[in-house]
Amino acid sequence: MLNITKEQNGGVEFIILEGRLDTNTAPTLEDEIKDSLEGISELVFDLSRLEYISSAGLRVLLTTQKAMNKQGNMVVKNVSPAIMEIFEVTGFSDILTID
Repeated sequence: MLNITKEQNGGVEFIILEGRLDTNTAPTLEDEIKDSLEGISELVFDLSRLEYISSAGLRVLLTTQKAMNKQGNMVVKNVSPAIMEIFEVTGFSDILTID
């Protein structure tokens, strides 16, 4: 299960993820993001409550990063050690801006 909370402040969209981002929940996140990107100059993912991310979840982050490269910035914040290890093993730590 994945809980997605979205907050907007000016041109900045915050997406807070809680739970598991996997094959079952990635399409839901993808739909939520598609609805959020128009007019956004900065996208911030808060992963402090994300417990797990699969390759499907990584694909959503990569697709979103590519979209945001055309219109602004994307930052990933509050990454747990377990999720950071996945980012490092897959090379995503070099692709994503992690704060």
